[in-house]
Amino acid sequence: MSDAFWINFAALLALVGLVAYAVLAGADFGGGIWDLFAAGPRRRQQRDAINHAIGPVWEANHVWLIFVIVLLFTCFPNGFAPLATALFIPLHLALLGIMLRGAAFVFRNYPRKQATLPGETLHTQVWQTVFGVSSTITPFLLGAAFGCLTSGAVRVSDGQVSFVMPLPWLTPYAIGCGLLALATCAYLAAVYLCVETTGELREDFHRRAIIGGTATAALAAGVLVLAFFEARWFFDRLLTPATLPIVTGGVICFAVSAWAVFGRRYRLARVFAAGEIMLLLVGWAVAQQPYMLRPDVTFEQAAGPVSTIQFMVLASLAGMGVLIPSLWFLFRVFKSPAGAE
Repeated sequence: MSDAFWINFAALLALVGLVAYAVLAGADFGGGIWDLFAAGPRRRQQRDAINHAIGPVWEANHVWLIFVIVLLFTCFPNGFAPLATALFIPLHLALLGIMLRGAAFVFRNYPRKQATLPGETLHTQVWQTVFGVSSTITPFLLGAAFGCLTSGAVRVSDGQVSFVMPLPWLTPYAIGCGLLALATCAYLAAVYLCVETTGELREDFHRRAIIGGTATAALAAGVLVLAFFEARWFFDRLLTPATLPIVTGGVICFAVSAWAVFGRRYRLARVFAAGEIMLLLVGWAVAQQPYMLRPDVTFEQAAGPVSTIQFMVLASLAGMGVLIPSLWFLFRVFKSPAGAE
């Protein structure tokens, strides 16, 4: 097999990990967003439902982020180094959000397991706020980083990283991408929670799914307009014969998911909501090819020794033989009706 085969295979595995992280952890972040905005007479029940949905799986979902990072710096060191340098601020703030979110998720529930203590209510409220706010930080910053990369604002010359403009992750297009990531996570979480709840609580999340879906559609339209002006190369690549059918498929999945939400077909809505994210990320990857950092670093230029890539790819495939059945069993235990009981 050629060197190009192994390089492309490693890039494909990174994309698989990224899709898995977006579909699974994205819903976790969305749950935190709705936890922050829990309201009404069933506010406590809404938070309990979110806690029950996230609790058994949120740590497992971050396995995919770790997998993607390790794969990139092992297989594509000449691209990962300038990528990490250019996005040092947003990526480290995103990691801070992940750490705060994990700590808050544990600490806000800790007093419930203890004897009643003075100030317990305040303790819980503080950590609930930290949990909700930190759940918005990471998806927003990852979306802004996506906007920075697809705008072509990061340049690499002789190993030196520079920007076309100051703070390129804070341009209108990058901010729009960050808000779109937030809305998408919120929509995904609301759809998932409609599946996992019943009665009036399900109706609460039904309304939130409509709000999240409407925001997602509006922001997607706005981001496309901004991409036309600030990321024209990316906008044009989305319209090529290789990419347009994939992106169109993603839009159709979103439309079907929204139709299913209005029709209260929640399991169908969940499948197509996840399919929408998967197809849109695949469409981005096809549009990005062959660049890891456009327009200066291709995947071949970013790649490390082929022997290292071969070992990493084979080790990853062997590891997935253990990981995927384990994750399936985890979800089977905690997400099936019998497991929920």
